[in-house]
Amino acid sequence: MTLQHDNATSHTAHSVHDFLQDRNVSVLPWPAKSPDLNPIEHVWDLLDQRVRARAIPPRNVRELAGALVEEWSNISQQKRANLVQSMRRRYCST
Repeated sequence: MTLQHDNATSHTAHSVHDFLQDRNVSVLPWPAKSPDLNPIEHVWDLLDQRVRARAIPPRNVRELAGALVEEWSNISQQKRANLVQSMRRRYCST
């Protein structure tokens, strides 16, 4: 198994390193402070835009969670595939 994380201090602590190593989890080399290289960051941005554009905004956490799930299901498979396919180009350009 391979893990990708954003190199936050909490993710790179010795205890985390040891935990992952004990479980044979490799970590994908990743430049620090590079959210543009992480497809989920683009998905979060898209979800944020879609939820904010709703005619009736969520009024509480429960409604927000429901709106996020609904908007997630409205993201086309093609859009998801495009985000993933763009990652090689983004990663190689750093």
